[in-house]
Amino acid sequence: MTYNASDYKKGQPRWCPGCGDHFFLASFHKAMAEIGVAPKDIAVISGIGCSSRLPHYMATYGMNTIHGRAAAIASGCKVANPDLSVWQISGDGDGLAIGGNHFIHANRRNIDINIVLLNNRIYGLTKGQYSPTSPRGFVSKSSPYGTVEDPFRPAELCFGARGHFFARAVATDAPGTIEVLKAAHAHKGASVCEILQNCVIFNNGTHEAVYSPAERAKHAIYVRHGQPLVFGPNNEYGLQQEGFGLKVVEIGKNGVTMDDILVHDAHAEDDTLQLKLAMMGEGDGFPVALGVIRDVAAPTYDESVYAQIEDVKKKKPYHNFAELLETNDIWEVK
Repeated sequence: MTYNASDYKKGQPRWCPGCGDHFFLASFHKAMAEIGVAPKDIAVISGIGCSSRLPHYMATYGMNTIHGRAAAIASGCKVANPDLSVWQISGDGDGLAIGGNHFIHANRRNIDINIVLLNNRIYGLTKGQYSPTSPRGFVSKSSPYGTVEDPFRPAELCFGARGHFFARAVATDAPGTIEVLKAAHAHKGASVCEILQNCVIFNNGTHEAVYSPAERAKHAIYVRHGQPLVFGPNNEYGLQQEGFGLKVVEIGKNGVTMDDILVHDAHAEDDTLQLKLAMMGEGDGFPVALGVIRDVAAPTYDESVYAQIEDVKKKKPYHNFAELLETNDIWEVK
């Protein structure tokens, strides 16, 4: 059966005009239609926050849970209902602060859920406190003189938890967002999609370097498996390996040709270069990497659990409650 984006829409979103959540929701609807999973076979789970209102606007199963617990609920949902396509929607506060422990263990266990992290580097719903991804020195209502903490980098946290899938997109880039969501769905195991978006009220412009097409052309690199790592308005720049790091080179200058440019390998089990790519772009002279950065096959928790159950059942002398009773001495009481 063919679906349209409208088949997944419900309700009237209640977000501030211009909020990145609007952009992401529209792309999410389109991605679900292109993936083609029936609405009845999808569950969208969220915690608390502006972004966590999203299940209310999906004509699917959904649950708006408690703060930080979306990954725990999504994990149970998938293990209990393995045929469901489970999507967790979390903000950087909900997903990485109170929900940080669930985030790392969902990745470590490799549960087949799709974790979407809508990262605006601020607590929006509670009116502008700094979040786990806010940069050092960030001035907010809870850090009036600037935060003295270093932020989490979602990719680093995902990789450190032995995650097997990490992708990144910008909320205002619909084709890029749809592409990573489709790849996340195709991946078997825990997937993390970091979506960069602005909070127009409390942190507008935090991702300004990549928020418009013109800025992305200058400050972003789209990574695709098996393709050279080139970027720039005319793909005039590329990435080379230099020692244990990367360097930016200009193609056609100083003898540099396309043959010298690194080719992206999203399927490499060794995540060294993938992590280098994911960590670029924080005022270091490197572009921000967008697209599927890591996509490696591995056994999933939910499939392993069911395989274990079947294996144990074969070895047991009983397979139902009646047989269980008959495995011990039986007395007939008259």
